[in-house]
Amino acid sequence: MKALLRITWLLLVCASQVHAATAQEEDAEAAKALLQKALAYYQSNGDKALAAFSRQGEFVDHDRYVFVVDTQGVLLASGGPSSALIGRDVSEVLGPELRQSFKDALKVPENQGMQQADYRWQNWNDGKVEHKHVFYQRVGERILAVGYYLPRATPEQARALRNKAVNALVKDEAGTLKSINSLQGGFLQDDLYVFVVDLDTRRYVAHGTTLRMINTDFSKVKDPDGRPVGEPILKMMTEQDQGEYKYRWQNPVTGKVENKHAYVRKSGHFMVAVGYYSP
Repeated sequence: MKALLRITWLLLVCASQVHAATAQEEDAEAAKALLQKALAYYQSNGDKALAAFSRQGEFVDHDRYVFVVDTQGVLLASGGPSSALIGRDVSEVLGPELRQSFKDALKVPENQGMQQADYRWQNWNDGKVEHKHVFYQRVGERILAVGYYLPRATPEQARALRNKAVNALVKDEAGTLKSINSLQGGFLQDDLYVFVVDLDTRRYVAHGTTLRMINTDFSKVKDPDGRPVGEPILKMMTEQDQGEYKYRWQNPVTGKVENKHAYVRKSGHFMVAVGYYSP
């Protein structure tokens, strides 16, 4: 019976991962289609198309919209909230990492076809700064682009962040816990965050989003429906050094209670965990 339940659970996890991957693929295809439509319109109308791109019309698709910059970095058109920046050098409002990526994008030759990149930008639907994937293509001295938001991280990204936290703890325990609790050091990435529990005391010693959880008893944690979360995870940690546990929890990006898959791993007397979300 346990083997059957385990197989059933694995099938459900795989199904949720496939669903998330399919949704992202659909977003990507929709963004590319909107960009191709904008490219065709621009090639027929030239700079007269800029006004159409800046209106709430056929070049806006939910939170996907066309924006255009020239090769000097000046925003010429936008169907999104960045329309307030039209006429400005948008590199002025970008962070250091994105600023360099932006400069690199401006140097792409015209004959290179459609390109893509990742960055963080404010989602005008919820007002939060989120991970965004953008497709863009240069036409003469103009660069046309369309992006879409990625509200949910992947299982691979969750495991990578957990392993990063484990390695950091080994090198600098106090500094890493402080970094997690200060919400810095790269331990908070969109809907991914690290939390650490002392297995001796069964209490949180670090939490990447909710500092009030620190020093509280992890074994008493329950999901929004009242089902135990902490106790079964701690029991799992007495039987193995790492594993995965599924429960319901609020996604800090979407604000909704969703399925969460937590990857947990022992590091000395600590349990380090990072989870990804699925609808």
